[in-house]
Amino acid sequence: MFVNSKKTAFVTGASSGIGKEIAKRLIRDGCQVYVAARQIDKMEDLRDLGAQSLRMDISLEADIVAAVDIILAQTGGVDVLINSAGFGLYGPMEEIGMDEARYQFEVNVFGPARLTQLLLPAMRAKKTGKIVNITSMGGKIYTPLGSWYHATKHALEGWSDCLRIELAPFGIDVVVVEPGLIETGFGDVVSDGLLKRSGIGPYAKMTKSVAQGTRDTYGHGRTTPPSVIADVVGDAVASRRPRTRYVKGKLAHTLIAMRAWLGDRIFDRILLSQLR
Repeated sequence: MFVNSKKTAFVTGASSGIGKEIAKRLIRDGCQVYVAARQIDKMEDLRDLGAQSLRMDISLEADIVAAVDIILAQTGGVDVLINSAGFGLYGPMEEIGMDEARYQFEVNVFGPARLTQLLLPAMRAKKTGKIVNITSMGGKIYTPLGSWYHATKHALEGWSDCLRIELAPFGIDVVVVEPGLIETGFGDVVSDGLLKRSGIGPYAKMTKSVAQGTRDTYGHGRTTPPSVIADVVGDAVASRRPRTRYVKGKLAHTLIAMRAWLGDRIFDRILLSQLR
């Protein structure tokens, strides 16, 4: 029998950005925290703070199963699961190979879903728990050249809504967090990938415009620190009755509202007007 007065939390994508900041916040809040990412060396600071780090590629079944087995053996299960791992694949839909598109879904949707499946039995047995899925304002809106990325975020939103209903009878909360523009490495990854893939060809003009706009947006102190999202998650985890959704970060409320109220054609025109 496992006896532990601390909440046990598992945070994926903890090597940088939002995931790392969430882990720090939960450690400060007194949780027993497990963290996972492909690059375990980038989580040394979290180990120094008391977290247990696991090397895990969220796209690989064997890695997911191995991580869950360790946690179950040591704690009997988690009280909190934070699905934070993810990345953004940007480029013209026509020019992105299907293998790349599938990998985007493996990391952003199927990996988190499989991890959740494996951890749910222990949560159900305790009739309590929280699952926090980090989606994006991109799960409610769309941007040029982001077809596959937005497809995964829209999917994660719908998946989370259904999961919330399914798990309500077991006392398990499912929370969606929709960050806006956050100061992470997202901008460099997106812009570099865009230019490498589609810097020439029929989509070159749009590609260069989106890449430049992305670079102008990120890395200049104009976006929201990831610690703001970590605080939202920490508050949701501590709450007896968390909200089903939290929208936070630069432009998140504004763009989601514009998309909802203006309709497709006007929103399209606004996006197209930003392309130089």
